[in-house]
Amino acid sequence: MDIEEAIRSRRSIRAFTDQKVPREKIERILEISQRAPSGTNTQPWHTYVCTGEVRDAICRDVLKLVDENAARKYEEYDYYPATWNDTHRDRRRGVGWSLYGLLGIEKGDRERTARQSRRNFNFFDAPVGIFVTVDAYLKRGSWFDAGLYMQTLMLAARGEGLHTCPQAAWITFQGPIFRHLGIPDDQVLVSGLALGYEDTTAIENTLVSDREDVKNVTHFYGFD
Repeated sequence: MDIEEAIRSRRSIRAFTDQKVPREKIERILEISQRAPSGTNTQPWHTYVCTGEVRDAICRDVLKLVDENAARKYEEYDYYPATWNDTHRDRRRGVGWSLYGLLGIEKGDRERTARQSRRNFNFFDAPVGIFVTVDAYLKRGSWFDAGLYMQTLMLAARGEGLHTCPQAAWITFQGPIFRHLGIPDDQVLVSGLALGYEDTTAIENTLVSDREDVKNVTHFYGFD
């Protein structure tokens, strides 16, 4: 698979099969991902990979917190703003309603909306969960580096015939993740990531999110 095909075929997959992913394949993906760029070669990321009982225990404990309405707020972690401006709010709502439309979830159907939201915390049935952290003292530049690393990881996964879904949803339920994976308190969670094989029969996996036209987000100067 060439790089353009990997980029264009990468999507946030929200339904995976239960086919196991060999550890050797994951290690190859992570080895490739280590070539991701980082400022002054700091390579600030830490990667935690879970499957089997450890993965399942994290899911159980987080879903218990979901049922107890014990989510923290994104803004407590300086992750997302409490209020979005119109442009970003509309893009978020657009992809959300596109997904719900495919699933037949109507606006105001809180029960089915909550049920779909819960699927985040089972990695959308993916057999492998990945969590990426950085040391807590680091600043925005290192978070940028971690993002470059995750993008590299997702493209490397496509090269191995796998799919992914980056998941910020885990940010609000960090306790069980840190406990089960032994993540030290001097690290902070950047994102979760589901990894596995796409369920090609699932309607939600037909979603291709909109992208702005290049002319709306790019500014050229000095060209003839």
